[in-house]
Amino acid sequence: MKIVFVVLISVGLSLSSVVYADRPDNSVYLDGGSSIYGLILAHGRGKHPTWLVVDPVRRGIHDELGYHTISLQMPTGYSGWKQYAEGFPDAYRTIEEAIAYLKNEKRVSKIFLLGHSMGGRMASAFVTEHPDSGLSGLIVAGCRNNGGVPLACDQSLDMVDLPVLDIWGGKNGKDSRAASQRASMVSSTYTQVEIPGANHKFEGREVELVNGVKNWLKRQD
Repeated sequence: MKIVFVVLISVGLSLSSVVYADRPDNSVYLDGGSSIYGLILAHGRGKHPTWLVVDPVRRGIHDELGYHTISLQMPTGYSGWKQYAEGFPDAYRTIEEAIAYLKNEKRVSKIFLLGHSMGGRMASAFVTEHPDSGLSGLIVAGCRNNGGVPLACDQSLDMVDLPVLDIWGGKNGKDSRAASQRASMVSSTYTQVEIPGANHKFEGREVELVNGVKNWLKRQD
């Protein structure tokens, strides 16, 4: 009996040291194999993980750079864009789950976060409020500055201590104005890229969008 008891304790200690992480509910994942690089993507307001912007980027970065990519189902269903601030805590938990999944299950050590539109607001606010998240960089696409904290991208990005890619479509006046208001942030770690002729959803300019993200990611090694 004593021998069996000792063995059970030993097995219990071994099992308790293993940390498992589930993939976030309704997320869409592309496996990067042995790659140590991962990209988490957050879609725009009221959309889904395979919507415009996030879908071509997740596929392109997986195909061209071999990254693990995981596109998240972000909170939806609020009556207006300002009400989405109520869903930010849920968005943060979803992003944390994705980081844990890539780190613990896929052994990814360099993780980047991309958010488009409302997803960009959520992503930038997440990084501001979680400075120890372990992320290696942040990408915001078509991110706007109105709404105050936590919705305002300029206020969040001003406090981000990570490499940042700020990318937008030059055909959209609101996106261009928001980006110009952030121009003073440009530095060795803060990059702005305009995709000329692209609208808020980068329709018809998906290749240029993917190339902009890809080229920035390649410079982060």
